[in-house]
Amino acid sequence: MGGEAFKALADPTRRRILELLRMGDLTAGELAEHFDMTKPSISHHLNTLKASKLVDVRREGQNMVYSLNTTVLQDLMSWFYTFTDKDKNHD
Repeated sequence: MGGEAFKALADPTRRRILELLRMGDLTAGELAEHFDMTKPSISHHLNTLKASKLVDVRREGQNMVYSLNTTVLQDLMSWFYTFTDKDKNHD
């Protein structure tokens, strides 16, 4: 499991982006509407999420559309579940 995903999840802005994408795919512009920051700052967060493979991106005409990479998120959830399950067995 890559540390990039954990680093990406450490930031509250990136966690909020993931929450928004949970409701459906969004363009970079649509995501930016939810934040009080510059578009280059949003772009930096999106690039970090893309590099960590937590989000996928595709081009639709002039727009870049972002979506959750559910495979990576499921892998993270499985890891967390395994970790917490082991703790329960030690009680």
